[in-house]
Parts: sequence; C-alpha cells; structure tokens
Amino acid sequence: MTKTVRVGSLPLGGGNPVLVQSMTNTDTRDVESTLAQIRALADAGCDLVRVSVYDNACAEAVRALVDGSPVPLVADIHFDHKLAVRAAENGIAKLRINPGNIGGEANVRVLADCAKAHHIPIRIGVNSGSAEKDLLEKYGGPTPECLVESALGHARLLEKAGFEDIVLSMKSSDVRQTVAAYRLAHVRCDYPLHVGVTEAGLPGQGTVKSAIGIGALLLDGIGDTVRVSLSGDPLPEAKAAWDILRALELRIRGVQLIACPTCGRTCIPVAKIAEQVERELSDITVPLKVAVMGCVVNGPGEGREADVGIAGGKTGGALFVRGQAPVRVEGDLARILIDKAREIAESK
Repeated sequence: MTKTVRVGSLPLGGGNPVLVQSMTNTDTRDVESTLAQIRALADAGCDLVRVSVYDNACAEAVRALVDGSPVPLVADIHFDHKLAVRAAENGIAKLRINPGNIGGEANVRVLADCAKAHHIPIRIGVNSGSAEKDLLEKYGGPTPECLVESALGHARLLEKAGFEDIVLSMKSSDVRQTVAAYRLAHVRCDYPLHVGVTEAGLPGQGTVKSAIGIGALLLDGIGDTVRVSLSGDPLPEAKAAWDILRALELRIRGVQLIACPTCGRTCIPVAKIAEQVERELSDITVPLKVAVMGCVVNGPGEGREADVGIAGGKTGGALFVRGQAPVRVEGDLARILIDKAREIAESK
C-alpha cells in the first residue's frame, strides 16, 4: 500500500478512494474565466483541479483562485522555483514540478522547506518527453525503466532535502509503456501514484487509450489519483475518469447506465431512450444504476443489477425496480423511467 499525503482536506494514497483530477486550459491570470472552469470541473466530479503557473501574474492569481475554488488546487510549475514558493504562500494545496529542472539542490531545498512549512505535497511529473538525456542514452529511449529511474532520481533530490510528501507520475502517450512504467514504480517505491496516459488525443480514441491504460493499472490496485488527458475542453476528462472508476466500481457517483446492444428482438429505440436518460439524469450525484433493455425476453434478467430499468415489449414495456416484480407500463417509456429513477434517487 502507498503512503498517504494530504491535498488540502483530501487524503491521497494509502488505500483511500481514487481521486479524480483535471487541468484548466484558460489563461490562469484571467481569474474569472479560470474560476468558472474550475467550478465546472468540480461540478463534473473533479476532486482536484490543476492550473498552470507560468509567470508572476499567475502566481499572484493563485490567491483569488484558491479563495473561490470549491476544490483543492494544484499548481503546475516548470523551471522557476520562486513561482512554486509564491503559489504555496498564496494557498495552493499541491505542487507539480520536476526537481531536476528548477535550478539545483539549493533551490530544491528552498522549495522543500516551503512545501513542508505549508503542508503541501509535491508531485514529480515525468513523461516520455522530459526524461534526462543521459537516461535516454542509457536505456535507448524513454523506456519504462528510464521513466521510473528519472522519477525516483527526482524524488531523491527532495528526500535529500528532508521532504517525503511526494507523489509520482511516469506518463507516456504509449499505453503499454505507461502501464509497464507504473507497474515497475509500484514495486520499487511506496509513494502515491498519479496515473494517466499523457497526450492521449481527442475524445474518442484518446478516451479509449486512457481507459485501457488507467483501467489496467487500477485493476492491478495501482493508482491513487487519475487524470484522463484529452485535447480541448477539459470537462470530458472528468466524465471519462468517472466512467472508468464506475466501470471498475472503485467509486460510485451519479448514474451508471446499463443498456443492451440490441438485436432482432429489440422492441424499443434503446439508444434514443438511453441517451435521453443519461442526459436528463446527469445532475444526479447519488449512486444509481439505470437499465434500458430492448425486449422483455432478456431485459429484466440481464438488467437485474439495476436499481430501476425499462424493458421494451411489442406494446408498451416492463418497468422493473430492484427487488420487485416487473410492472407493465405504456406511453412515453423514457419519461416513465426517468421519473421513477428520480423518485428512487431522492429517497436515497
């Protein structure tokens, strides 16, 4: 089991629930726009949100962002340890750096002392594009061994400065390399691991790559916080992360939809009803399994794990609630199912 660090009020690692995070892509200096995106990500289920801190104006904006954010914030820092110190002084809950690129051991010690004073963990973020040249030459490229050695080398710089509230990440855009790197890190250290497939691409293919990589690791019991990295609007990242966690039943939040793939026995427009159900119940946050099944032959049986579901018939359908006998219903099946789902959710 990994160590536990605290990010604001949240425990990360140590067998605690896997935390979901994403990153803003607004200009951090634009406090209003950045806060709007932070709040939207929090509403979408993010436990943490990371912001880029790339100049003094960003570091100064951190205070207002922290004050207005409903979730702990992480500052992403490159090269300038002074920006990390200022972000810490302004209330940031976690830092993401590479100790090796902030100007030597003296700067690392200054940053470590600051983070320790403010009770802030540090994530060491290594990816296939940031590994050191000597390690790339040693291993013949950004292999899993290269990424892990790089991350642990950076960790040793912080350890030498007396700091151990460390989180590690070793990401690649290659799914196999990512999985292999985290599996290797898992046996070589007990630091909490931030997992994800970096630069996965657009929603769609990028979501699939992330689900394979993150899912494989989580099934192995590896991973304390996750970020799905997709190009564009960050909101789909939160949804994808939750979809992965729900599928593995590691965290349950909101509606988990069960819908049959349809066949020749299908009596109702399953996809259309399922899309409406998912859309109209998207505001529900309590755990709820909802099934849309195409026929009454297999529907109630295959959807028996749902809290509530509908199965299509030649005329009307069957509404089934867990633990109760199916009830024949007619009319707008989507509306009947949605209304019943809301009734159940409100009673939980």
